[in-house]
Amino acid sequence: MAATIEVKFFNSFILRKTATDGTQPSAVGWNGSRGDRTLGALPQNMNNWAVEEARIRGGYNNTYAGQGVKAYLVEDEPKASVRINSMIYSGVFNARTGVNDTNVFSVGEDIIKSVDPANGSIQKLYAEDTNLIIFQEKKVSRALIDKDAIYSAEGNATVTSGPNVIGQVQAYVGNFGISKNPESFAVYGRRKYFTDKDRNAVMRLSQDGLTEISNYGMIDFFRDQFGTMGNGKLTGGWDIYNKQYVLSIQPKDTTVEYKTLTFDENIQGWTSLYTYKPGMMLSLKNKFYTTGPSSVGVDDTASLYQHYISTQPRCQFYGIDNDASIEFIFNPDVSVSKVFKTINYEGSNGWEVNSFVSDLTGIGSVNTDFQGFGVTNTQDTIASIKSYNEGAYDDRGNTFANFATTPPTQNATALIPPIYRVGFNRKENKYMANLVNNSTAAPGEIIWGNQMTGIKGYYATVKISTDTLTDPGGMKELFAASSDYVESSY
Repeated sequence: MAATIEVKFFNSFILRKTATDGTQPSAVGWNGSRGDRTLGALPQNMNNWAVEEARIRGGYNNTYAGQGVKAYLVEDEPKASVRINSMIYSGVFNARTGVNDTNVFSVGEDIIKSVDPANGSIQKLYAEDTNLIIFQEKKVSRALIDKDAIYSAEGNATVTSGPNVIGQVQAYVGNFGISKNPESFAVYGRRKYFTDKDRNAVMRLSQDGLTEISNYGMIDFFRDQFGTMGNGKLTGGWDIYNKQYVLSIQPKDTTVEYKTLTFDENIQGWTSLYTYKPGMMLSLKNKFYTTGPSSVGVDDTASLYQHYISTQPRCQFYGIDNDASIEFIFNPDVSVSKVFKTINYEGSNGWEVNSFVSDLTGIGSVNTDFQGFGVTNTQDTIASIKSYNEGAYDDRGNTFANFATTPPTQNATALIPPIYRVGFNRKENKYMANLVNNSTAAPGEIIWGNQMTGIKGYYATVKISTDTLTDPGGMKELFAASSDYVESSY
């Protein structure tokens, strides 16, 4: 059954009367149609009126307006039609004549362009020059705008002008889409970045087509992260300052840790993990901005934050201080069981060792050998190693931490030589420290823990970070790290 639906606010007007609150200078308020009625009755001598036109097509600053025609739309089935794989276009805005047809959708013309529904819904559209890039859940395609492609018998395409607003749709090679995460999209120059969570992939679309940049040393990482994030957000943006694609993986379950990391085209790899959790990201005039919470527990879009400000303390995001840390592996002579004796680094003062852990030894986490005895995996570890300043003390019991804090510890004085170091010491402009074993006894061991020097194993995993005392918020550099080792006799 057909239904006639009146289109509201077409060629309609709103008449309002202005009022003042009586102060000087007076504040303007509204009264009358759809206005603020808290002002009460207005004096009869107030004759200030305002007229608003609700039409989109209304002429700007016109001196008059005609009544026009009443608009009615007749539909055979008065129900909404949702097409997840179709696009529709309106009329155009003529800047020369001032005619605005952007609200006109002609039912007498074929203004709908559809793509293959087997590839899922359209999640994002991006216009680039005379091309329209279409991101579906399972496919990325390109549609020609105001032109067509004529193919020869050999399959070569020749682009020519055509009457169609949205021309032929050509799919990019590769079964990748944007899943349901259009928020991961970012663009810089001719490169577009996005994620395909359903295929555990982070993608780049450039002149050479689709490239799976998650394969650059991060296959396992993204497989694990995308598999556990549920219906969370994948927020993407372009950092114009460092020329990097920034991706923040934010699981729906807030108890699961989020990850924010960057991809650098210059080295073709993923460079850093960050501690901030952005709500949105944008670049403007060589500056990189994100939205974040104004305080703990506030929505992540509550405040705008500019990164890389010289006066801002380093490792501080949204007013919260964080440590910078690096995790790496010592694995020289891979087939030799070793004892790592020392750790050394070249760089700035202010680095401390959080952990130094060997590989697992034993048959299994909890297993049974042929004699029926339980065998437990063990690892050699150390206690943390303090930085050059953190580990400083003198004969009077003073420490660097006593007078480096704000306010200083009561009766704190500067260190009086001779000065000793319990952590890193400096030798030939390199910071070095001995490794003191802190492990528990393992089955069959006679000497263990701090009775022995070094960490035994085929390899060792090390995590170092900046301390909280040495020039907080200042620049810390790390150029290289190494370890002295000997072949194990154990």
